[in-house]
Amino acid sequence: MNKELMEALDLLEKEKGISKEVLFDAIENSLITACKNHFKKNDSSKEKEEKADNFHVEVDRENCEFKVWAEKEVVATQDDVLDPNLQICLEEAKEIFAGAEVGNNLNVPIKSKEFSRIAAQNAKGIIMQKIREEERSIVFNQFYEKEKDVVTGVVQRFIGKNISINLGKADAMLSEAEQVPGETFRPNQRVKVYVLEVKNATKGTRINVSRTHPELVRRLFEAEVTEIRDGIVEIKSIAREAGSRTKIAVWSNDPNVDAVGACVGMNGARVNAIVEELNGEKIDIVNWDENPANLIQNALSPAKIVVVFADPDEKTAKVVVPDYQLSLAIGKEGQNARLAARLTGYKIDIKSETQAKDAPGFRYEDYLDDDEYDEGDGDYEE
Repeated sequence: MNKELMEALDLLEKEKGISKEVLFDAIENSLITACKNHFKKNDSSKEKEEKADNFHVEVDRENCEFKVWAEKEVVATQDDVLDPNLQICLEEAKEIFAGAEVGNNLNVPIKSKEFSRIAAQNAKGIIMQKIREEERSIVFNQFYEKEKDVVTGVVQRFIGKNISINLGKADAMLSEAEQVPGETFRPNQRVKVYVLEVKNATKGTRINVSRTHPELVRRLFEAEVTEIRDGIVEIKSIAREAGSRTKIAVWSNDPNVDAVGACVGMNGARVNAIVEELNGEKIDIVNWDENPANLIQNALSPAKIVVVFADPDEKTAKVVVPDYQLSLAIGKEGQNARLAARLTGYKIDIKSETQAKDAPGFRYEDYLDDDEYDEGDGDYEE
């Protein structure tokens, strides 16, 4: 029996990651509880509390043998025994230990096989409860470490408009609000998701994941681009409209490394792998620049820019583009300009050359003649 118990503990430790020491503690606590339930079932709860300390259990960690005993005071005769759970007469005490004397405290062995059926069931319940608690704790700790990171899961089932995704030892919930519009999944499909939040709930670990979060794109690039993982290239800013388009601004800490080129990869291999994972979502990769005008010009690509007037204090910018580039700069339904504004943190006002020249009080030729502005690339130099 002891060998079978040890094998069961080894199996639990291997499969569920529960330490054997935790299981041994659970067994000891369950046996103590069984003692209380068996010998003190007629006592009130207050008396149980007061008398709980005289029961002891010890489990040998090497061979799983266990000893259960009660510490009792030795009294002279059976008539002096006021509580058999706490006292033992001298005659019975000498049968256990020949040198026992009145007033001694004696460890009296208890045969666990004499426990009542209910006491045994309660003991079993305590062990099972401890195993479940440890399982939940292990799962919570495992996924709490992955919070704000990307994990791969398998689409399990659809719960209304939400999707349950199996992550191995736990299921995550991809809510409707965190799903990309138009993106569909089929059961057993593998998918990468961003872990938004990990909570320790009553029924187990609750994991909320997302497919729309901008950080999903960052983590995918970190996994795909070696230079980002090594810290050579940094992603300075991300603006995303999930399912449609994403803009990222990157910076290289090594002058010999092209940040955009590193993210794109040979023949676009790196960025294409991410686009495929995002089901065709377009990704614009631009160079980060400390000069806000240069950054805004980069962010509005692929549109050509004539000139940028940036106000760092107000976080506003006026952008002039060729007449034929206005629609491209603004983008479909204003998407390009909107993403550029999020990427840079500036409120951007885009005008064509004709609109700018016709604006009241606007002398376009003054700016072109001013040495602060470069007519060739439209950059504002601070």
